[in-house]
Amino acid sequence: MYAVIKTGGKQYRVEQGDTLAIERLEGDTGTQVSFGEVLLVGSDNETKIGRPLLAGASVTGTIVEQGRAKKIIVFKFRRRKNYKRKKGHRQYFTRVRIESIAA
Repeated sequence: MYAVIKTGGKQYRVEQGDTLAIERLEGDTGTQVSFGEVLLVGSDNETKIGRPLLAGASVTGTIVEQGRAKKIIVFKFRRRKNYKRKKGHRQYFTRVRIESIAA
């Protein structure tokens, strides 16, 4: 069984036992989280599609890690204008293990 959930402005296809890094959620390691915005739930013989959300469906998971991603460099440059700007950024993320999908 799999589901498509929406969190942090993005959509993720998840199955039970998957581990994924999503936009930061509040909570400590080991805390249970529930995703109520389920867009689709599918299995081998049936698929339920929400319009836009699936009523009564939820996905639960456990927070495995709170962290920061690798640094990315944002470099702006205009040729022949003596314009250069260099800035770094590290995005916060939460790693979540999917425990169950309820449809």
